[in-house]
Amino acid sequence: MPFARLAAATTPTCHIGLGLAAVGRPGYINLGRDEDLPPERTVDALRERTHELLDAAYAQGVRYFDAARSYGRSEEFLADWLNKRPGLDDIVIGSKWGYTYTADWSTDAETHEVKDHTLATYERQRAESDALLGDRLDLYQIHSVTPDSPALTDKELHAKLAEAAAQGLTIGFSTSGPAQADAIRAALAVTVDGEPLFRTVQSTYNALETSAAPALAEAHDAGLTVIVKEGMANGRLAGPHAPDVLKGIAEQTGLGCDAVALAVILRQPWAGVVLSGAATTNQLASNLHAAVVDLDDDQLTRLATLAEDPRTYWERRGQLPWH
Repeated sequence: MPFARLAAATTPTCHIGLGLAAVGRPGYINLGRDEDLPPERTVDALRERTHELLDAAYAQGVRYFDAARSYGRSEEFLADWLNKRPGLDDIVIGSKWGYTYTADWSTDAETHEVKDHTLATYERQRAESDALLGDRLDLYQIHSVTPDSPALTDKELHAKLAEAAAQGLTIGFSTSGPAQADAIRAALAVTVDGEPLFRTVQSTYNALETSAAPALAEAHDAGLTVIVKEGMANGRLAGPHAPDVLKGIAEQTGLGCDAVALAVILRQPWAGVVLSGAATTNQLASNLHAAVVDLDDDQLTRLATLAEDPRTYWERRGQLPWH
């Protein structure tokens, strides 16, 4: 399994990955994008930014890189980077299918992505991913599974995914929404010929949204690699927007709010990889300090008070504007 490469790594940052949601397209819901990205968000400008981040991440010990079909041109940018740097055989590449990018490189599109978990979409997007990443793709995930997703019950889709797994591709899923725990548990029950289908789960977990933790622990105990996304709550836990409790603890540690927020996740015994969604190399460097943050029991208790009701959290996330 490709994640064994991460387990064999010895750098402090090997359990931090780089997600490309914020830099593969000109518009996204992260706070602060106006300051983070160049004013002219051309394809070439964001390709260059993506390559800068990938170079910086690899140089600092990051070995997992995460894209998706709906992240604009993220797979293309990642493929370009890999093609210019042959021989990087110690990294793990993941992507996701199930959303189609529809914004046509615009920040003010009425609809930025369309969700569809049908077999037809899998086959179309698998071919698209394969054309770009080929045998460099280690992990392919169903994007944002919810309890009502047809991907949980479509036996024909399951058979196709199992076929891909038999050919060496790791099959996983990601989750979103207030019922993440239900979606995780439903996915854990999916089998093909008596064998579990999914080997990884990627879920939102952060100081504000902790509801998936028990189910993620169950997934870990079942042998799945757990990947955590949105550890910064789309910028709500970054310095300018962070709650006072987080700012105070960050001041005590001498590091950024982002490093503290990600360190909370790294402490979870079930967390295999925690994604940085950095849009600048400075943000990335600050995020990577999470690997050395030492939090005491009092600080952890104070941070635990930040947790919101998941419905409130996801309602607010749904209201974040695309910048």
